Amino acid sequence: MWRGAISFGMVSIPVRLYLAADSGPTTAFRQLCGTHQAPIHNRRWCTVGDHEVQYSELVKGFEVSPDSYVVIDEADLERLPLATTHTIEISQFLPQSCIAPGLYFKAAYYVEPEGLGKKPHALLQRALSDSGTLALAKIALREREHLAALQPSDGGLLLNTLRWPEEVRSTAGLNYRADETLSAPEVTMARQLVRSLTRKSFEPAQLHDGYRQAVERMVEEKLAGHDPVPANGAQPTNQVVDLMEALRASIDAAQKTRASERGTGAGKTKRSEKRIAL
Repeated sequence: MWRGAISFGMVSIPVRLYLAADSGPTTAFRQLCGTHQAPIHNRRWCTVGDHEVQYSELVKGFEVSPDSYVVIDEADLERLPLATTHTIEISQFLPQSCIAPGLYFKAAYYVEPEGLGKKPHALLQRALSDSGTLALAKIALREREHLAALQPSDGGLLLNTLRWPEEVRSTAGLNYRADETLSAPEVTMARQLVRSLTRKSFEPAQLHDGYRQAVERMVEEKLAGHDPVPANGAQPTNQVVDLMEALRASIDAAQKTRASERGTGAGKTKRSEKRIAL
């Protein structure tokens, strides 16, 4: 995806970036004509020349005024007077826990050192790991400059692009904070439920895309001329439910699942059919 260097003080570490994840198989739906049930095709059309434009004929244009553009090619982008075009500039180090992953983190990239960069790469990885910090940096990638976080991962380095502060929406006007008054028994039961559902490690191989499987089963049912079987999971409800009763039932189900896992040795989580909707 990218080739350049990490700027670490006076040290330069030549590296390559590789995407750490992809979207994987998706449940893809084609857009069809409602009358003929035939696929709809999107065409790139030049409004001035009134003709279709092939992908290979496209160029990039920066709009400077309405309907007026400056054409920018790849050579122009390579000559940008911006250090981060070929350099990951580390500006500061922060505790790993101080940036909320769910809010600021975006795409992940593996960092592979090149040639003479292997030793300084190992040194940076060790320094971050021993200090419990991440490196805050900037990098120009995919036609824009990104904030980025470098952190140790599985013996190497992982780079995550971050959202800029202006990309994070304000919480003003949202009533999302947990400000309800809780009783001591409720807190105790909730902690017990968390312990019952806690595992020693994250095992992603045991997790599967249930939505895709459900769609495939629905397609098979429709091809066979059958009505799809409706889901039997818990549905949102406005009915008032006793919170302690729901917690007790949840803990009981979690303990049965844990006992089943120990008995089979499979280590796979089985979902209880009976749930109480809150």
